[in-house]
Amino acid sequence: MTLESLMFTSRWILLLAALLFAAGCSGSAEPGNTNTAAQSQQQQPPPNPQEVTDANVALAEGTRLFENGDTDRAIEMLNRAVELNPGLAEAYFKLGVAYALIEARDASVVEAQVEPTPTPEKGKEEEKKTRSEEAFEKAVEAYKKHLDANPEDHLAYYNLGRAYNKLNEDKEAAKALKEAVKLHPDDTEYQTELGAILVKLAEYAEAIQPLKKATDLDPENTRAIELLEDAEAGKRRIDYAAERAKKEMQANANAGARSSATSANSNTATAQPQETKDVKTPAPPANKPK
Repeated sequence: MTLESLMFTSRWILLLAALLFAAGCSGSAEPGNTNTAAQSQQQQPPPNPQEVTDANVALAEGTRLFENGDTDRAIEMLNRAVELNPGLAEAYFKLGVAYALIEARDASVVEAQVEPTPTPEKGKEEEKKTRSEEAFEKAVEAYKKHLDANPEDHLAYYNLGRAYNKLNEDKEAAKALKEAVKLHPDDTEYQTELGAILVKLAEYAEAIQPLKKATDLDPENTRAIELLEDAEAGKRRIDYAAERAKKEMQANANAGARSSATSANSNTATAQPQETKDVKTPAPPANKPK
C-alpha cells in the first residue's frame, strides 16, 4: 500500500471512529448490542455533501464512495472537498479519475447507439475540454503551487506526474516523476510509473534502469516486469534498426566511392593524348649548274 493510500485510509478510519464514538456517547445503543449499532451505522446513507464542513473529511468520504463503486456520489463529495479547499490537489486528482470513469461509461453508451454524422457545430462542441481534463489541469496547478512551498514532497511530485500523464503531457510527466524518484528512490511505484512514461515516450534505454530498480524493490511487481520486457524489446528494435541503417550508409558510401573511382579512371583514359609521328621537313632543292 502506498503512502497516498495510507493517508486516505487513515482519514477514513478517523472519520469512522468519530461516528462510532458519537453513536456510543449518545446512549442510543444498549449494552451488548454493539454489533447491531455498528451495522446500523454502516447502513446509514452517506452524508449530504453540503452538510460536510471539512475538506479532508469530504475527500475521505469521496474516496470511500469511489472505492465502493458509487462514482456519482463520490464526484459530489469530491466537488465539495475542492469547494471547501480549492488548493486540495488530491481531491482534484481523484475527481479527474472519477470523471474519466463516467466519461468512459457515457462514451460506451453513445457508441452503442446509431447517430447521424456530426455536423461542424457538433464537431466544435466535441473539442471542448472534458470535466476530467479540467480536473486534472486544476490538480496540476494545485500540486505545482504546493511544491513551490514544499520542494521536498516526493509524493506531490509523483501525483503531479500522474496528473500530467492523464493529460497526455508525457514529457512533463517524466520530468515530475524523475524528481519523485530522485527524492525517494526506494519506492517501487515511483520507479514503475517513471519507467512506464519513458516506455510511452519510446525512450526504452532510459526506461530500463527504473524498471529494473522497481523489480529489485518488489520482485512480484508484475506491471514493472512486463514494462521491463517491453523496454528491453524496444531497445533491441532500435539498436537493430540503428545498426542496419549504419551498415546501409556504409554500403552506400563504399558503392559511391567505387563508382567515383571507376568514373575517374575512365575519364583519365579518355583524356590521354594520341601518339604523334615526327614529320620530317623536306630539304631545299639543290641549285642546278648553269
